[in-house]
Amino acid sequence: MTTAELPVIAAVDGSWRSYEALEWAARDAVRRGLPLTIVHVRPLNRRTSQEEQRREAEELLAESVGRVAQVAPTLHTSTLAPMDFPAAALTALSEHASLLVLGSRGLGGFRSLLIGSNSLTTASMARCPVVVVRTGRADEEGTEAAAETFSDIVAGVAADESSEAVLDFAFEAATTRPGARLRIVHGWTMFSSMLSGGPVFDQDAAAGAAERTLAELTAGRPEKYPQVEVVQEPVHGSASHTLVTASATAALTVIGRRKGGEELGFGLSSVAQTTLTHALGPVAVVPC
Repeated sequence: MTTAELPVIAAVDGSWRSYEALEWAARDAVRRGLPLTIVHVRPLNRRTSQEEQRREAEELLAESVGRVAQVAPTLHTSTLAPMDFPAAALTALSEHASLLVLGSRGLGGFRSLLIGSNSLTTASMARCPVVVVRTGRADEEGTEAAAETFSDIVAGVAADESSEAVLDFAFEAATTRPGARLRIVHGWTMFSSMLSGGPVFDQDAAAGAAERTLAELTAGRPEKYPQVEVVQEPVHGSASHTLVTASATAALTVIGRRKGGEELGFGLSSVAQTTLTHALGPVAVVPC
């Protein structure tokens, strides 16, 4: 089975946020033409019999399948209920998924946090792209807006090869949403310009260098994806602030994560972690 044929995996735990993520995953699986696997992971509880825990898991998964049937009645759906620590199980399952979708917080989450520890850990260590879903944003009238209300895809890119995977994912995501606009954000400062061998004190020249960097990163892709409207946004200052602000009206915000540093906790850069922690809509974390 190729990567393009691997299922979308959605993790549920009975919380309303996980059901929001489940519905988002179902719609995305339909857009991608992929099957959906619904997973419920729970650590073994020695105070409750395994039979009882299995029964509870099966009931939750049955309810989840019913929810998917309402959103995407023709979608092929399967279920899994491993007994393990959630982040560990989801990381292992990510090797056999095209996309892993999680809610921003589960049943044990603190109200003051926008993302739970399992979601953050899984996004930092998974082998496939991870989407952490947070919905229920307000529209221009101040009323709650559904996730499908928005169409922009926002991608945050750095001035190196790590952006290749981010751009590939973002362009592909935009092609599955007719009429979607892709906003490509690249944050720059005078300091980053100095590190890349650019001008030291000439801000206009540094801004021009950032524009050239974006042009180089995206070269060839507009021709490959002519149906996608592309907006390039070199931003002077904090890229994470721009991405968090943009996430409020984006269908999906895409950021990268470097492979290789997971064991030491270095998977997410400060920009990626800030964006993931504070974003107001779904965020995709792509291993680079």
